[in-house]
Amino acid sequence: MVHFVESDEQGANGDAAPVAPVAYLPGATPGMKRRSPIAERSTEATPFTRKLRAVEDAEDAEGDEVVDVGAAAGPSGPTSTDRVERDDDETDENESSGEKDRAEKVLMHRLHGRSLSTKEALEVLRGTELGRDDIEEIIARFTDLHYIDEQKLAEQVLHSHGERKGLGRTGVGAELRRRGVDPDVIAAALEELPDDETERAIDIATKRIGQLERFDETTIKRRLSAFLQRKGYSSDICRTAIAAALESRGGGSTSSSRSPVRFQ
Repeated sequence: MVHFVESDEQGANGDAAPVAPVAYLPGATPGMKRRSPIAERSTEATPFTRKLRAVEDAEDAEGDEVVDVGAAAGPSGPTSTDRVERDDDETDENESSGEKDRAEKVLMHRLHGRSLSTKEALEVLRGTELGRDDIEEIIARFTDLHYIDEQKLAEQVLHSHGERKGLGRTGVGAELRRRGVDPDVIAAALEELPDDETERAIDIATKRIGQLERFDETTIKRRLSAFLQRKGYSSDICRTAIAAALESRGGGSTSSSRSPVRFQ
């Protein structure tokens, strides 16, 4: 910027005075071009123009590749494709975690009802949408936490079927195999059974024969034998128990005068 200063001096011939000397304002130098405020404002960078320039620079560098305007704001910012892929991965992880949580709750609910063998727990989890790896991971963790404990299950079967229901060694073993308990655990559990199978069979047959009084001796023997065999007693033990039961009711035979029909 320049500032013109008036001068009172005139030329020697009375003509107008020479051109006034030029005084430059601070910051201005000779030859400096003055710029209009509008032009200055038009060249100022805005956030949008910076994004556009970033897009143009990226297109020049990548050729025909399309660049997200929002992503191009930073030189190393993630593209929209990267964000979509990352969101998809996070969604998959969240869905997988949710499925595992639901499957664990289903299994825990079943375990609250009764103990399960490993085989039974696998069958429960296979009814969910989990993959094989997730199922095996849950089974291993539940086993480590003793939520799945086949030894404890075997003890429960010994009590419920051996003591309460009167099953013999064969019957208890059959129940454990049906539940899918490991063979080694079954063998160890059967070793814990007492050696009084014959006594228990006699006790069971004696109690049962009271319900068969209306039948003849042949029918009583047949029904008692079938009943004891279903409980897992051997043929030899069954014969011994039946003979003892018949003896306990008097003479080992039924009275011929007994009515075939009993009214209660």
